[in-house]
Amino acid sequence: MRLEAITPERLGEALADRVHGLRPEGGGSWPRVLIDGAPAAGTGELADAVAQALRVRGRAALVVGAAGFLRAASLRFEHGRRDPDAYYERWLDTGALWREVLTPLDPGGSGRVLPDLWDAERDRATRSPAVPLPPGGVLLLHGTFLLGHWFPADLTVHLSLSPGALERRIPAGERWTLPAFARYEAEVAPREAADIVVRVDDPRRPAWTGTAARPE
Repeated sequence: MRLEAITPERLGEALADRVHGLRPEGGGSWPRVLIDGAPAAGTGELADAVAQALRVRGRAALVVGAAGFLRAASLRFEHGRRDPDAYYERWLDTGALWREVLTPLDPGGSGRVLPDLWDAERDRATRSPAVPLPPGGVLLLHGTFLLGHWFPADLTVHLSLSPGALERRIPAGERWTLPAFARYEAEVAPREAADIVVRVDDPRRPAWTGTAARPE
């Protein structure tokens, strides 16, 4: 895989350029973009940067974090609080993401997206109202383990960390999750599955596959 050096500031702008030219498949009105990566990779920061750059270009954008769609603690911690297999398989409420975030943006959908559903720290519903995304607006869904679920997306971006970089950057109290990321690499191969890959071992010096990674 050939990677090109890029500055963090230019990365957001370059991805916005790519996203700005997207046309949803199937005649839909809302492009859907997935930004996938470990929490230490900074998917939310990149999603915010792309959204801001899109708005400067006159394009509406909505950032949604998958962490707002975790299952209740009784389901996440059914096998203990530090079970890497449960973290990989059971924490994310994929059904809620389909129902509340992705399906409303199908062709003929309502365009009303729920920004979050569950407050994992308080273990209760957020009760946030749905947000209307105008036709042509872009959904930027970011989070962990997003690839491999057949989520509909017009562009997928994976923020890649080498095993060593992930171990260095992950908080000590979360290192029990490392086997889950190893499973994800082995079973999903996100660097091969994504349209664009960004290497972020050093967040100050990212490198990426470029806008021509998957020609349209």
